[in-house]
Amino acid sequence: MDMQEALDRLNSLLPLAASQHRLAAPLRELHRKILLGFAGRGRPLSREEMAEHLGDIPVDTALQQLATDDLVVLSPDGSEVTGAYPFTMDERVHTVLINGQLLHAMCALDALSVGPMFNAATTVNSRCHVSDAPVEVRMQGGAVVSASPEQPWLGIRWQGTSGCAARSLCLDMVFLRDSKTAEGWQRQDRDNISILDLPSAVGMGTAFFCPLLEGGG
Repeated sequence: MDMQEALDRLNSLLPLAASQHRLAAPLRELHRKILLGFAGRGRPLSREEMAEHLGDIPVDTALQQLATDDLVVLSPDGSEVTGAYPFTMDERVHTVLINGQLLHAMCALDALSVGPMFNAATTVNSRCHVSDAPVEVRMQGGAVVSASPEQPWLGIRWQGTSGCAARSLCLDMVFLRDSKTAEGWQRQDRDNISILDLPSAVGMGTAFFCPLLEGGG
């Protein structure tokens, strides 16, 4: 599977840009503000901050719509945002340093997408899903500045999202330390596992996530 095929398959399972585009303008802008809050301040907006952007729309109504469309993940009581792809407040193996904020990313693809999404310098740290070896990728926007190991790969075990990709598909979008490791992991389930080299993974993440911030205020 090449990058475009993988992108198309991901969009069919988790159509973030299409879902955002269908929202009423205040909700669409709220989603963008939530993403910008993560990147700029290391956290989502508070309920009070959300209310400032929503006017007459109740905060709970807005949150439920965003969660129904799988644009955000909510706390168990549904009152607060705990994640908005590519970010999560939950502890994950993938971290991204951006604007002095150390954040957790939902998955390996999400981690690689933060730099191009916000046109920012980022440092991604994670571990190889198979060997547990550390993986570090430094980026400037969509350009890879350095990587250790030199050529880590992205692996995806495709599956349905059951309404929340953060708790399903994202858990099997992982880093693999090199091509040999990636090919070995893919052999376990060729029908459902795709692997991409680092440039293809960055390209896929850029195409998937950057539309979410286009046209914002």
